Amino acid sequence: MGRVVESFTNGGLTFDVTDTPPAGGTTPGGGQASDRTVIALHGFPEDRHSWDGVASALAGDGFRVLAPDQRGYSPGARPNAREAYTLNRLAGDVLALADAAGARRFHLAGHDWGAALAWYLAGRHPGRVISLACLSVPHPQAFLRSILAGPQALRSWYMGAFQVPWLPERVLARDGGAVLREMLTRSGLDPGSADRYAARAADPAAMTGPLNWYRALPLDLGGQRQPGPVTVPSLYIWGEEDSFISRAAAQLCSRYVTGGYRFEALGGASHWLLQSETARVAALLAEHFGQAG
Repeated sequence: MGRVVESFTNGGLTFDVTDTPPAGGTTPGGGQASDRTVIALHGFPEDRHSWDGVASALAGDGFRVLAPDQRGYSPGARPNAREAYTLNRLAGDVLALADAAGARRFHLAGHDWGAALAWYLAGRHPGRVISLACLSVPHPQAFLRSILAGPQALRSWYMGAFQVPWLPERVLARDGGAVLREMLTRSGLDPGSADRYAARAADPAAMTGPLNWYRALPLDLGGQRQPGPVTVPSLYIWGEEDSFISRAAAQLCSRYVTGGYRFEALGGASHWLLQSETARVAALLAEHFGQAG
């Protein structure tokens, strides 16, 4: 499998990683370990541990799973300027992790903001990505189209509010992160996970990096910064009870994938698929990665 990766560096920043090896340390059929590597990207306001349950299940199916704390979340990777959080910079972090792990090509998975980044990276660097699996958030162009000409704008009101400097950090920090906790539990996240993320929000300085993912959005709206159609085999999983992503936005996603594409709408599932639908998500990912690899 190569050396265990507990951290890596990129551009002077240091990122923490959970490296979950395949069960028994080998891959089924004697395949190359690098072809069974999955890089798993968390969203807002999560961290790498949101993937723990799914990673454990994928390891049982012979996959190595690398889950980093992303830019703005790892203590050693929290630049203050919003310009440091453009999709191109974020994609560079993922490629640096792959290089550190010795994975020339890899399967890529992402949830929420991690999904938006995964769509971007697969569109811009298809030679590095064997297959793609995105949870909750559709292709960025599908999302943008749904906001401009559909019902998505109302669900995404907070993205505009997060553009304001410093104030969102203070609001989310009130009462020990109670505002964020309420937002998360009302949208379907389990109380234990919500408590953990609320504890981070209680420190305004710890939230500037995560919020800067939103603040960098206007910098990524130019045509040269947007991903094109995704050509690698892609799986998109969306919960039918998602409070943040409309069905219209989810259904638009297929327009931006020219390779093999599968859409799975999970009945009764919220936005927080990694926590509430761990077994179903892990089974879908293992099947998708196995077929693509």
